[in-house]
Amino acid sequence: MEKGLSGLRGRVFELSDVFYFSKKGLEAIVEDEVTQRFSSEELVSWNLLTRTNVNFQYISPKLTMVWVLGVLIRYCFLLPLRVTLAFIGISLLIIGTTLVGQLPDSRIKNWLSELVHLTCCRICVRSLSGTIHYHNKQYRPQKGGICVANHTSPIDVLILTTDGCYAMVGQVHGGLMGIIQRAMVKACPHVWFERSEMKDRHLVTKRLREHVADKKKLPILIFPEGTCINNTSVMMFKKGSFEIGGTIYPVAIKYNPQFGDAFWNSSKYGMVSYLLRIMTSWAIVCDVWYMPPMTREEGEDAVQFANRVKSAIAVQGGLTELPWDGGLKRAKVKDTFKEEQQKNYSKMIVGNGSPNLELD
Repeated sequence: MEKGLSGLRGRVFELSDVFYFSKKGLEAIVEDEVTQRFSSEELVSWNLLTRTNVNFQYISPKLTMVWVLGVLIRYCFLLPLRVTLAFIGISLLIIGTTLVGQLPDSRIKNWLSELVHLTCCRICVRSLSGTIHYHNKQYRPQKGGICVANHTSPIDVLILTTDGCYAMVGQVHGGLMGIIQRAMVKACPHVWFERSEMKDRHLVTKRLREHVADKKKLPILIFPEGTCINNTSVMMFKKGSFEIGGTIYPVAIKYNPQFGDAFWNSSKYGMVSYLLRIMTSWAIVCDVWYMPPMTREEGEDAVQFANRVKSAIAVQGGLTELPWDGGLKRAKVKDTFKEEQQKNYSKMIVGNGSPNLELD
């Protein structure tokens, strides 16, 4: 904006300068770079899924026949098989982790726990017809470290756990998810928090530091964005994950939307409807890049470290790097942030912060 404005005006403020800001404001209202990250990615061509055909006004008879055949295959053949596999995987996970949890702490228990987690997660990924390509496996997260990745969907956990075990971090849930969490924590040292504890930032940091301090425990898996983004960009990383200390293992995840949309728009779809959309897609195809471990440099604060890791993930995954907080998905912009932007605009008007107004 500063470059564009400098080419339209002279050295002093003119009333016509307002029109440039008005134009940019209208463009932002029509399509800004933040809210579009919270909706599904637009496809260049139709992938024969009903939900991606909203903008098509005409379909040829031949293409319609192909689409109908695809519906029959996805709903009458693939869906029952996928639901069956998912039921088997979840049931084995609950039963297996419950049984392993009864054993005393030992190497055998840890080995059995990892075996159960890997086997069950791989079955669940098969239920989604998941095709995953892992790159740079020599950089896989090690015990005592922290794995951070961009966040698109709840199935990100399955995608990563198919290739290695992690200690999960999250809030305690009820229902089926709560049953799974209680069973998993018996066999593996996952870190679950009550809703009241999640608000206590110091308590969360303390428990995570205690986990990282034990080099025999599995690496912690954290998604610093704090919300699901549509896999076209990486938004602001919360600094809390980078204040713990220890080694950070960045991981970039990039889905191929041509075979199925993995993005979970939680404000629009519930978990059940989301899983139905996933299981009636053609497949879930994605690439996972493990990246060299990173540590906090001397004189670098948590925010700078978080931005450095975010930039590395964005470059590796071919994603757009944005400074905005993913919390804008549900919350309003803070007044302090608005004031900061207003100051930047005023500096552009007066010329790099140096008032240069001609007064009569």
